[in-house]
Amino acid sequence: MNYDIQKKYKEEVVSKMKEKFGYKNEHAVPRIVKIVVSTGTGSVKDKEKIKLTENHLALITGQHPIQTTAKKAIAAFKTRKGSHIGYSITLRGKRMYDFLNRMIFVAIPRQRDFRGINPESVDDFGNLTVGFKDHLVFPEMVGQDVRDAFGLAVTIVTTAKNKNEAIEFFRFLGFPLKK
Repeated sequence: MNYDIQKKYKEEVVSKMKEKFGYKNEHAVPRIVKIVVSTGTGSVKDKEKIKLTENHLALITGQHPIQTTAKKAIAAFKTRKGSHIGYSITLRGKRMYDFLNRMIFVAIPRQRDFRGINPESVDDFGNLTVGFKDHLVFPEMVGQDVRDAFGLAVTIVTTAKNKNEAIEFFRFLGFPLKK
């Protein structure tokens, strides 16, 4: 994969954003701060399945995930305060850009019936959240012993000031957003 998001940002996106939104300084142009990858283990009680989920997340992101715990007890979900409910990973720097390249150019196109990311996935603060129904679309899962597929959420946090700015920023970066 010869495509590099970081290089494209510096060479193309900054100039396009400055032209479209009238930024005086290139440091005012939105940039990606971090990527948060998270998944829930839900009602899974099998320790082996939970460990497998942790290992697959580490393989996909290249970083060890942290356990997320319940902040309060909810009887309807059969959770207690402090019980393990999922995993979360925060990516920055080189790992963030490597993950972003794999996500945009390999994982997203491999999703079944994919017709583009809905622009409504961008919130008012300029952050994009993309959900994957199963983790098998990532290239690291090829050849792995996969018994149970799990979904995950990927949140891309930017410095964009509003939704419109963020949508244009993601389009210039090469995200397949719907028209």
